[in-house]
Amino acid sequence: MKIKRFLKWSAAVIFVGLVLVTFIAYWMSTNDCDHRPAPSNPMKAITHCEYGGPEVLKVEEIEKPVPNDNQVLVKVRAASLNPLDLTIRGPLLLRPLFGLRKPKDTRLGVDYCGTVEAVGKNVTNFKPGDEVFGGKNGAIAEYVCVLADRAVVLKPANMTFEQAASVPVAAITALQGLRDKGHIQSGQKVLINGASGGVGTFAVQMAKSFGTEVTGVCSTRNVDLVQSIGADHVIDYTKEDFTKTDQRYDLIYDLVGNHSFSDRRRILNPNGICVMAGIGGAGWHEGFATRLLGELNGYLRSRFGSQKFIAYIAQFNKADMSVLADLLQSGKMTPVIDNTYKLNETADALRYLETGHARGKVVISLEK
Repeated sequence: MKIKRFLKWSAAVIFVGLVLVTFIAYWMSTNDCDHRPAPSNPMKAITHCEYGGPEVLKVEEIEKPVPNDNQVLVKVRAASLNPLDLTIRGPLLLRPLFGLRKPKDTRLGVDYCGTVEAVGKNVTNFKPGDEVFGGKNGAIAEYVCVLADRAVVLKPANMTFEQAASVPVAAITALQGLRDKGHIQSGQKVLINGASGGVGTFAVQMAKSFGTEVTGVCSTRNVDLVQSIGADHVIDYTKEDFTKTDQRYDLIYDLVGNHSFSDRRRILNPNGICVMAGIGGAGWHEGFATRLLGELNGYLRSRFGSQKFIAYIAQFNKADMSVLADLLQSGKMTPVIDNTYKLNETADALRYLETGHARGKVVISLEK
């Protein structure tokens, strides 16, 4: 009896301890908005001090960054939005990473393109005046500082600032998903679910560059777009369920996650791969947690068969950024831009993105 009583008290103490730790962590979580000094050398940037919808975004003057010995200072000419930016709403599942009560990172955006303004003393691969594009947290701002040996490369001469700014996150996600996780090969049959979105439009073009037969899935209004960027076949999901056809695929690149494990498994070839690269598409979906659990279920169940369901998180690196630059320069890949907004219209741009109806990318122009 004493052992049972001890175990009950121990469990109770552990539970109360966890509650207290969580409570303290919640109330102590804060950000630099509470004590940000007035900038001595100001620049404009998009910030959000609280969780919420696009209405929490504001244009604020903050300190202009100064490059260290290994960095490049870039004057941003254009940036773009991604579904990742919708985490400003603070989904509960992600708050342990982003901040329990308030967001730790108060800046917005990753994709940028601009002109090098200054370089650190150790930088030899860039010089002032170079036009570059890449990925950096807090990219929706007048300036960013980036490490010269990381995710930044020269902008292809045949691309505008807006086009190049639309590329980094979406295109590197498509590249690493198709090539590294999907092991795409020439001659394969590839299906892309969500072919008209930011990642999807790049994925269609990349899959074609690998010499595959591509089927894109999209809504009626986007059929012509998906055909125009190279898809061999297009399925209008409002008229036909791609999991109910007789066609079989070597690779499914799923950016939506709106079908069950069994449905997708049915249309995969015996050794096929389903790369799960999105949960709910480009817009904001209240069913985020449910679809996340569904993708986890697919991943776990596929461990026991020849068909594989794979999830991943794309990672920036200079080599893959160079691959993207080559694809752009060669004309094998052309960005699809839906709308372009001004810096002070960023909230409207994000509001449009979260509807889930954007065709390709939504871009922010910082040109005066």
